[in-house]
Amino acid sequence: MILDEIRIKPQVALGLPMPQDLRLLKITRALSDQPGDRRRLEEWAIWANIAPRTLSRRFVAETGFSFTEWRQRVRMLRALELLASGRSVTAIALDLGYDNASAFIALFRRMFGVTPGRYAPLMC
Repeated sequence: MILDEIRIKPQVALGLPMPQDLRLLKITRALSDQPGDRRRLEEWAIWANIAPRTLSRRFVAETGFSFTEWRQRVRMLRALELLASGRSVTAIALDLGYDNASAFIALFRRMFGVTPGRYAPLMC
């Protein structure tokens, strides 16, 4: 029965494409190091010396994801690491910049098809 569940479970591509533009690369490296950073796109644009609209357009062109989607993916990849280390779901949610565990759990479920609490035992 478990094998049937695994076969019908949707596959999630976990790749995280990086941009070529040095300004965008600066942002993605900073977010990869600190995925819980709560700065908005406009604040990142100022920090990297790029216009917000240019940042938005180039992000999609170079990564295939909007800025928000890319940030969600980097957070979910870090969440997988933290779940594997045994951290609690609430602690992970707060570390990754979510206001509460519910928002984190909802995104995790949308991306992986299960809640983080149910995903963690599968990692063992």
